[in-house]
Amino acid sequence: MCQECVKEEYPDRGTICLDTGAYLANLQGCHVCGVKDSLSTANRSIFDSQTSPQEVVEYDHVCGNCSHVIASHTHRFWVEEDFQYYEMSCMLCGEADDTRSCLPDDPRMEAVLF
Repeated sequence: MCQECVKEEYPDRGTICLDTGAYLANLQGCHVCGVKDSLSTANRSIFDSQTSPQEVVEYDHVCGNCSHVIASHTHRFWVEEDFQYYEMSCMLCGEADDTRSCLPDDPRMEAVLF
């Protein structure tokens, strides 16, 4: 991972959890070759084991011109009880987590209405 290629390390992205793509607004440019507009994905792997309830997607953001590794991206997803959980960690894309209800009506929102 390259700190010189990003504007801000691990920016707070709130609830935006990406399992593909990149946060290009945070890309300073490749410090090896200077290219700013060419970014590729390499070494993408998906771990989904029978023993763990999590699906983990990992890949590297690399310069499309010189193949310099800019950042490593990790995305986690799992279902627990009636909720879906998402987490993202990447020097380029940032840190984020989100929780969504699997039910048609989110039970957390009912408490807010009254």
